[in-house]
Amino acid sequence: MLHIYGIKNCNTVKKALDWLSLKQIEYTFHDYKKEPATDLQLLTWEKQVNWEALVNKKGTTWRKLTDAEKEAVIDAPSANQALLQNNSMIKRPLIETKEGIILGFDEAEYTQKLG
Repeated sequence: MLHIYGIKNCNTVKKALDWLSLKQIEYTFHDYKKEPATDLQLLTWEKQVNWEALVNKKGTTWRKLTDAEKEAVIDAPSANQALLQNNSMIKRPLIETKEGIILGFDEAEYTQKLG
């Protein structure tokens, strides 16, 4: 079963969940607001994608950081510290599959990797 991580009111997450429902693909949804990501999860995900891919620099949460806070995110440990404090900065949705993780919503990628 897939594990989807994100925030329910995120439009990109909604698109992904709608696509999965349309394809009748079962999943478990983990809402960062109710189940914050852990340091262990971030470390596990970073074994599959670069830490920079996990940081959503296009989102409101990133834009609300001070310049000093943004400039402090220079490597995986500093990114993880920022992401743990602001789970909504983690690229959404993040989908855990048996083959690895998928970040964001791309219908072609979903079709190829998820059916």
